[in-house]
Amino acid sequence: MRIAVSGANGFVGRALCVALHEAHQDVIALVRRSGNHDPRWIELLIHDDNFASLAAGQPELGRCDVFVHLAARVHVMRDRVADPLSVYRAANVDGALNAARAALHAGARRFVFVSSVKALGEGEPGRPWREDDQPVPVDPYGISKREAEIALSEYGRANGMEIVIVRPPLVYGPGVRANFLSLTKAIQKGIPLPLGAVVARRSMVYVGNLADAIGLLATNAGALDGVFHVTDGNDLSVAEMIQAIADALGRRARIVPVPIAWLRAAGKLLGQSARIERLTGPLRMETIRLREELGWVPPWTVSEGLAEMVRGLEKHRVDIP
Repeated sequence: MRIAVSGANGFVGRALCVALHEAHQDVIALVRRSGNHDPRWIELLIHDDNFASLAAGQPELGRCDVFVHLAARVHVMRDRVADPLSVYRAANVDGALNAARAALHAGARRFVFVSSVKALGEGEPGRPWREDDQPVPVDPYGISKREAEIALSEYGRANGMEIVIVRPPLVYGPGVRANFLSLTKAIQKGIPLPLGAVVARRSMVYVGNLADAIGLLATNAGALDGVFHVTDGNDLSVAEMIQAIADALGRRARIVPVPIAWLRAAGKLLGQSARIERLTGPLRMETIRLREELGWVPPWTVSEGLAEMVRGLEKHRVDIP
């Protein structure tokens, strides 16, 4: 199959291109900036205009069977733009629709849109989220992802193209950045972490597992449509996650059991209430459709995924003392 991947230079995009190539698929890697070009697949440099030029045929995408859309404006903790929602909508809704138009013009029968757990909401409805639950997104990023899901589904129905929506939770692995990398660095340095009393569990997915699931959804021969959740299938509490990272690093976890009420009070005092709520509240997802309809099993366990992440840090000497 000939599969186009937007955001191919990103954290998930690189892993997906490798997985598709190893599965003997032809890959068109769509990138906004050409980096170290990988000769294993075609690299197509596109304009930084939310895929409007690509939808108009500039550059020409050529024939493709499936389009996987990873490119997005990602979640920003402290967004300083005047109207964040309009900026997210331009990138994540308009950009996704333009990519779908380019895919349809190229003859793609299926469009795989990688959304986010944020499209569901910040918390959970008293149990893990299921694919058929009604989303209640809160922040501009999550709202834009949910609006893109709806708009793409309508576009697919109107144009006879399968729209597959993938919702991952927190993604980790070699090359991870942002909060997960900061947490790993703190554990590397032996910094005491006041999270021992946090028992709420949160879903995660190793980047290799996510790439494997996306690859299956992209290449499955049967008709596919709708929403698919993907996780490692082993939801850890924050304290358990810290311990698992420490085990992978070969370090002793220094976890202090500070009462959650104290954490929330400190968060309010420091203007970090939203971050503390994310740390202390549960956010789980069930991988029902992938498991039951397609028989998918994550190739890596959590411990194996964390070990791969640590090896990646050591290889690139990211804060290893």
